[in-house]
Amino acid sequence: MSTGFIGLGAMGLPMAANLQRHGLLHSVWNRSAEKAAAFAREHQCLHAQTPEALATECDVIVLCVSADQDVLDLCRQISGSLRAGALVIDCSTVAAQTAREAAALLENNSIAFLDCPVSGGTEGAVNGTLAIMVGGEESAYRRALPVLKAIGGRISHLGPSGAGQASKATNQIMVAGINQAVTEAMAFAKAQGLPLEDLIDLLGAGAAGCWFLSHRGPNMVNGEYPLGFKVELHQKDLGICREMAAGMGIKLPVVEMTMLHYQRLLDEGYRDEDISSLFRIKEQMFAQNGKRDDKQ
Repeated sequence: MSTGFIGLGAMGLPMAANLQRHGLLHSVWNRSAEKAAAFAREHQCLHAQTPEALATECDVIVLCVSADQDVLDLCRQISGSLRAGALVIDCSTVAAQTAREAAALLENNSIAFLDCPVSGGTEGAVNGTLAIMVGGEESAYRRALPVLKAIGGRISHLGPSGAGQASKATNQIMVAGINQAVTEAMAFAKAQGLPLEDLIDLLGAGAAGCWFLSHRGPNMVNGEYPLGFKVELHQKDLGICREMAAGMGIKLPVVEMTMLHYQRLLDEGYRDEDISSLFRIKEQMFAQNGKRDDKQ
């Protein structure tokens, strides 16, 4: 199965590398040509000069880009170059309606489309253990499995076009809530003078144990937030969740609060840090209260 990959960002680059390791990757394209050329040299694949050129050479195209409009624009660009029966797998995080529009656009040229957003951060992308949420036709899902298994560890087909993106929106709301709870609790624990490393190990074995505490708690101990999932990208994803909920006449309190906090981080220049940097704001909350107490 000859596969092309578009979008060599923090998630896309290791995903493409895993496809190459499984003997599936034919060529890559990236908006920054230098990055695509460097990847092609390192991983011994081809570097297509345009999305259209990539599409003429491949049976499957995987997209991993940042914005809804990027997905739609790329689908329009490649639709006339892909052969009938080809498959487009979109691993971007976009709105469910965008996925349905992309599927309809490609269906006109007899090209199948799957919305396949992923979760697991850059670690999961590197290790090939991503959780993949799939929306689209069952027959297309079955054809896509060799590609999906090369980049993911847990893969589920959840319904028609848009179901994958609706599932990812659900995931992003949960991540926001977990981030809020863990960072706030850890800031509370620090203010209580508790040994945070020991506490993470202990709580991780009980009812409060979760992936985020175990894998991101050390960031808070060290005061360093290396990239796992960018603040800027989660902010973008929560905007999608907000719009989807607004379409049903609903406001989501966790989403609204987290977007407000993320905007503070963005304004302070932390857009490229991991979302666990929310601890900065929670820690400041306790520090500011301490300063007020000192003045009394």
